[in-house]
Amino acid sequence: MKKFLLALSVLMLAVGVNAQHIGTEYRLKKVIEVPGRQGIAADKDYFYVSDTRGLYKYDKNWNLVAKRVQTAEDPLFPNPKLANHFGDIDVFDGKIYTGNEKFEFGRGYNIAISVYDANTLEWIEDIPWCAESGQVEVSGLAVDRDKNMIWMSDWVDSRYVYCYSLETKQYYTKMQCRPMPYWTQGIFIADGKMLFAADDGESTYHIADITQVPYTGLVDGQEPEKENPWSVKLDKNGKPVIRKGKIAGGAMAGRLETFREMLDFRRAGEIEGLCIDPCTDDLLVLNNRGTQIILGMSQGPFAKEGYTKEIHEIYVYEKIK
Repeated sequence: MKKFLLALSVLMLAVGVNAQHIGTEYRLKKVIEVPGRQGIAADKDYFYVSDTRGLYKYDKNWNLVAKRVQTAEDPLFPNPKLANHFGDIDVFDGKIYTGNEKFEFGRGYNIAISVYDANTLEWIEDIPWCAESGQVEVSGLAVDRDKNMIWMSDWVDSRYVYCYSLETKQYYTKMQCRPMPYWTQGIFIADGKMLFAADDGESTYHIADITQVPYTGLVDGQEPEKENPWSVKLDKNGKPVIRKGKIAGGAMAGRLETFREMLDFRRAGEIEGLCIDPCTDDLLVLNNRGTQIILGMSQGPFAKEGYTKEIHEIYVYEKIK
């Protein structure tokens, strides 16, 4: 794996008051191995961990109290043929919000916000994805508890994060990240700020104060069709194919700054989900190590280093100030 520097980045959103609060200095308190590789969330009573095809629930002493894993007998996904992948998660008002998709070698399909009951881990509903927004993958999501909105990140094209209204369950707007973080994995919102977990921290991220989240929605327009996330579709004459119809009406702009480089990881790998414990203000970060990742998919363990499998760990950081 060529991604050795890992970082968290921070982006200002509208000011508000949440149960969770972001600090300016953290100290590593403990590391806990877990079975899931994708995301971490916390409410006042439990921790929740997501795997690619599973959800795990722990008490505050990290005792496993419930789990659900995708099987033919117990389909965790409402449409197993359309989805095979959870990303990072959040929990709010008794519900677990998951980014759900079918993921194959650097591209997401059939994206949705799948909502689960935090008590039973049973599926409740899907909030459908708006393809016209331009989003092509969902690596994680975060609830803005003050504004009753939910944001989704995109690992394939991390220029933007995408916002949906939890009230209307419709696409609301998107935000362009300046400069662009590389391979955004997880996001979390507290104190009017959005935290980003990114696989590569070689860029310098900056901070911007955004006091409003204006609605932009969809408008009538035209845009080039994409062959895939990285190139446009061409006609027989070699010219871009233009699609007419609904397109994203615009985007906010927000600047990111470096929040913390994760130099205390036992080994660099894939930094994934993150959250803040509302009871302690501890910062929880999920990191994977020991396997090679190409286009978002494991190619097997680093046998020369002695790894026989990928290891998933929650790093718990105590807020110092």
